[in-house]
Amino acid sequence: MNDYIIFMHDDAKEETAAAWEAYLTMLRASGRFSGGSEIGQGVCVAAGGSPKPISAHLSGYLLVQAESIEDAKKLLVGNPTLDGGGTVEIRELPRG
Repeated sequence: MNDYIIFMHDDAKEETAAAWEAYLTMLRASGRFSGGSEIGQGVCVAAGGSPKPISAHLSGYLLVQAESIEDAKKLLVGNPTLDGGGTVEIRELPRG
């Protein structure tokens, strides 16, 4: 199994707490959910010069385990951001 991070963008037209509760219950039951959270305010820090602005369009993340990105996509069934017309972004977390 590989580790993936799923970022939720803030472009969903509709999301409810009940939908998130049901979705997270399903993810936990799958045994492939490692955690996640909403994302609050923050800053970018640069060693030199002016730092870039934060990625303001990100609203949360989920950590999951899957065989591939295609397999991780299957874990999006019922995702409130996606179901609400929004965007999710899946990234592999390479093992170092």
